[in-house]
This record gives sequence, structure tokens and C-alpha cells, in this order.
Amino acid sequence: MNVDTFNRRRFLGASAATTAAFAFPSVVRAAGKNAPLKIGLIGCGGRGTGAAGQALEADPDVTLTALGDAFPKAITNSLRGLKKYGERVDVPEERRFTGLDAFQKVIDSGVDVVLLGAPPGFRPQHLRAAVEAGVHVFAEKPMAVDVAGVKSVMESAKLAKRKNVAIQHGFCWRFAPGVRELYAKILGGDLGRVTSVYGTFMVSPPKPLQPGMTRPDGMSDVEWQIRWWTNFEWTSGGPLLEQAVHTVDKVAWAMGDIAPVAAVANGGRATRTDAGNVYDHYNIAYEYPGNVFCHMGQRQFPGCHSEVNDRIFCENGMALAPGRPTIFAPDGRKRTWVYRPTPGQPQNMYQVCHNELFAALRQGEIINTGEYMANSTMLGLMGREAAHTGQRITWDQMWKASQDLAPDTLAMDDAFPVPAAPVPGKHKLV
Repeated sequence: MNVDTFNRRRFLGASAATTAAFAFPSVVRAAGKNAPLKIGLIGCGGRGTGAAGQALEADPDVTLTALGDAFPKAITNSLRGLKKYGERVDVPEERRFTGLDAFQKVIDSGVDVVLLGAPPGFRPQHLRAAVEAGVHVFAEKPMAVDVAGVKSVMESAKLAKRKNVAIQHGFCWRFAPGVRELYAKILGGDLGRVTSVYGTFMVSPPKPLQPGMTRPDGMSDVEWQIRWWTNFEWTSGGPLLEQAVHTVDKVAWAMGDIAPVAAVANGGRATRTDAGNVYDHYNIAYEYPGNVFCHMGQRQFPGCHSEVNDRIFCENGMALAPGRPTIFAPDGRKRTWVYRPTPGQPQNMYQVCHNELFAALRQGEIINTGEYMANSTMLGLMGREAAHTGQRITWDQMWKASQDLAPDTLAMDDAFPVPAAPVPGKHKLV
């Protein structure tokens, strides 16, 4: 592969003979043993570096042996952030890979587990490459930025099952002990039927392009957009997918991860005037079977009220999370349950995620959350597209669509003009 090109989508086409020849990961055969595990990191920003640290904390016999990122500076910064792990970070120059093909070089470097922390526009391709190579995966959320990407992730999950490859997800609130305990009560029927959900993700924008900022002279469109990836749909999916998908995922969780019916939404650019093309707010009504409607409020407005809350309304009370998970009586006043941490139990949800992945691998158990990851990502996409089109979008429509936000092949030095932000009533889901 040319170092400056990448293929964003490759769909499953292996023959039966090829499938039979797949090699199973050696770590599974070494179940129960403390054999050294080598991990590689793809995408060396803050979240990726954090995931590497959590993997190293999860298992004393894990060593970080390869790093990959589009840009060298990210690798330097990541190594600086991980220096406290000493010799367990064994990444010489020859295993520090840069460019758009760095992901493949990390995967091919002999690692047992790869951590996917690059911008989500690249996630489907990176996941597929790892699964095909028989390398276990931690994949940060979301799993894709468009319908073609979600379909690719779903196929990779099916392939992983056949190959005995683990896929762990980065929807981190599913690992928060207090939130888990609260949702277990909801799903166990302690509060009766869920009648409605209102989830919020209202914060300031992370790393926004400033008004008037333009691509620097001598820098290509593709490089500029990757460097400022949160501001562009094809790299990030927009703020609903890249950030607030955590709350979207908890809507799915509260509803037992059943398939929704449809979504109606609005959104736009109320405060942003920059050269990117992502919205800065969404308000979504998700329709579920039984006339249950779940509402999502997302915004990235500077200088405004901020909150990240889930309010799950049930027949016999209301649950509030994350914060300190609490259940209220139907009148909304009296607290009937408040989460109390178990002494000695890890509370850091990011750490719990990696603890469970590596503990399972040591026992020869294969976690595969790929299908669930794809469905939660598609739920976010359905809400986004309902706002972008101004139409009622159904779950069936989403799975029949072929939306792909970028060409299959781009080079780092390519021209790739930024499309205008979607206009409701004119934008179409294709």
C-alpha cells in the first residue's frame, strides 16, 4: 500500500477455503497462562494514549510494542505521556509508524491486541484489518461515521466470531459500576416499564476551528481536515456521533438494545461560523415499539449551561445517571435508592473496560461486542440523518441506505473540498 493512501471500506468477500485457513490468535491457545502480551496503539491522541495506559494497568504482563499515527508529533507526545510505565513501553524507532498506512504496520508488527483510537472515519478500515490479521481489538467509539462504515463493522464482527477474535467496545458508561447497577435495576423490571427517556450531552466544543481559520498555505485539504478532524463530517461524524453517542448508547441500553422504529429531529449551526461542516446542536425524538419516545438533547455551545445526564422515566419511578446514580419515587422527590460503591471495587469505567478484556483473554474467553457496537452507532446515525434531512427516518431506511461520506481512496496530499453543512429539506439520505 502506498504510504499516503488508504482504503476506507473493504467488505467481506472471503471464500470458504480462505475462511478455513484463518489462524486463531495464539493468546487464546495460551488461556490461563501469564504469557507476555504485546499491544499496539493506532491513533496516539489523548483517548488513544489513555487506552494504552489502561491496557498496561489491566495486566502486568502486557507490553506496548508499537505505535501508529498519521503524524509523528502525536507519537512523541504519547510516549511522553506513557513514560511512567518504563520498560513496559518498548517502542523503538522502527516500531513507530506514521502516515495513513501506519495502522497496517502496527497490526503487522507482531502485536496480540490492538487499540483503535484514530478518528472514527477510519475505524471500519482499521477494525477490518485487525480482524483479518487475527489480532484482538479494543475499538473506541463511535464505530463509523456513515452507513457504509456501520455495515462494514457488522461484517467484521461476524468475521471475528468465525476467527475467534475479541472485539471490546469503548462505550465507556457501560463499564461504570454505579451506572451498571442502576441500569440492571431498570432492565430487571424493578421500576416497571420504561415510559420515556431524556438524555443530554450539553458541553463546550472540543478543539473547534475558530472563525476565519482556513487551510494553511502548502497544506493539503486532506491533511488539514485530519489535523482538525472533529470539525468535519467524514472524519468525525459530527458531535452527535463523535461525542454524544455515549448518551445515544444509553438510550439504547435503557430500551434493552431493541431495534427502534424511527427518529424525528432538528439541529443546525447556531453558534458555529467556522470552515467546518458539522452541526453544533441536535434535538432528537427516537420512537420505539409500544409508543415509547426517547429524547436526546445535544449541543456544543461555549459559555452555556452544561450537563450530561440520563433521566429514565418508568412506571414506578425515575432513574438519574451518571453522576451518583439515583432512583426517585414517582413524584420525583423522594430518593428510593442511591448507588454506594463497593469497597475495593474499581470505579474508573475506562479501566474496568480494559480489565475485563484482558481478564477474558487470559481465561480463553472471547468478548465480541461488534454487533452491539454497530447498532448503537447506527442509532446515532439515524438521529443525525433525521436532523440533516428534516424527515422522519426509519430504522429500516438506515439499513437499506448506502451513505458513504468520502471516496474509498484518498491520499494525504489530495484536494478534497469541504461540503457545505446539510440543509434540512434539501439533504437526502442515500
